[in-house]
Amino acid sequence: MKTQKKHFNLLIIAMVLVGIFACKPTTKTVQPIQKENWGQMPSGEQVHLFTLTSQTGVEIKITNFGGIITSWKTPDLKGKMDNIVLGFDSLSGYTKEVPFFGALIGRYGNRIAKGQFTLNDSTYQLATNDGFNHLHGGIIGYDKVLWNAEPINTPEAPALKLTYLSKDGEEGYPGNLNITVIYTLKDNDLIISYEAETDKATPINLTNHAYFNLAGNGTILDHILTIAADKYTPVDSTLIPTGELAPVANTPFDFTSPFAIGARIDQIQGGYDHNYVLSNQSDTLHFAAELHEPISGRFISIETTEPGIQFYSGNFLDGSLKSGDRTYEQYSGLCLETQHFPDSPNQPEFPSTILLPGEKYKTQTIIKCGVK
Repeated sequence: MKTQKKHFNLLIIAMVLVGIFACKPTTKTVQPIQKENWGQMPSGEQVHLFTLTSQTGVEIKITNFGGIITSWKTPDLKGKMDNIVLGFDSLSGYTKEVPFFGALIGRYGNRIAKGQFTLNDSTYQLATNDGFNHLHGGIIGYDKVLWNAEPINTPEAPALKLTYLSKDGEEGYPGNLNITVIYTLKDNDLIISYEAETDKATPINLTNHAYFNLAGNGTILDHILTIAADKYTPVDSTLIPTGELAPVANTPFDFTSPFAIGARIDQIQGGYDHNYVLSNQSDTLHFAAELHEPISGRFISIETTEPGIQFYSGNFLDGSLKSGDRTYEQYSGLCLETQHFPDSPNQPEFPSTILLPGEKYKTQTIIKCGVK
């Protein structure tokens, strides 16, 4: 009997130990960032493509040409992975005249009227690459330059650090501007952190120009959009703000409650391409917008330290651009660009975009992905 009892006690101890080890949580680690050659610049410099994969399986591809997000794969309600951004599979797609797919934008995102501004009694003339106006940094903006790239591998969240020196006089802007942008993929969320310093006063307004389609195909007209803004900046015929901060209430611009994009788009001449004045104007992280695609269940929720967000509904896409079996027709994707307001250097009532020597430009946007 003693022998049987001893064996029974040993069995109980063994079962307890097995239970302890079985219940012990396993620590997931992300895959190391994958780096591959992705072509060359006309100067012969090598371009690279980096693949970041999170603990949850979300995969984002970024190239150091233009800091472009070329692909962003997330699961739908059934676990099916799809690319939720517009882009190309090769570098050659981005070296043509394309509408800033997934790129880092600067030195000034959005438009500056007539490509001119006055700062410290000096008038600066920039390129006019959008009719009479300056758009997204000029002819060779940050979307077309080669950034220095440094992969940062950590057990929790892979990150890609991009740096670039924008020299005094580049595209007409004053000051040597040292820029750092860090893309961090943490679980299902992409964190974009921007920093910059200058040796001369200069306007700066950095953003990312990803085109989203949460269904992975078709148009974005059935996507449901919410924007935390009760005002927007009306524009003239060339898309330059008039200076007014107009209420969105009782207009097709009102997305303070969730609304299908296609429901009222015909009431907006040319479609949506407008800056929204976020209700929270603090420089701390605050909710800006949410986009939801009902069939796939995918959504993105955007937080930012910026005072504005540009909603662009892909009006100028015309079917001339293709990637694999996807043709980018009108409304194939939309942009939600966190930013300061367009033409701020010429609009003293708008939040200032002037960076002074000794100051540090610092802003952050978080794009959270999920299903519901």
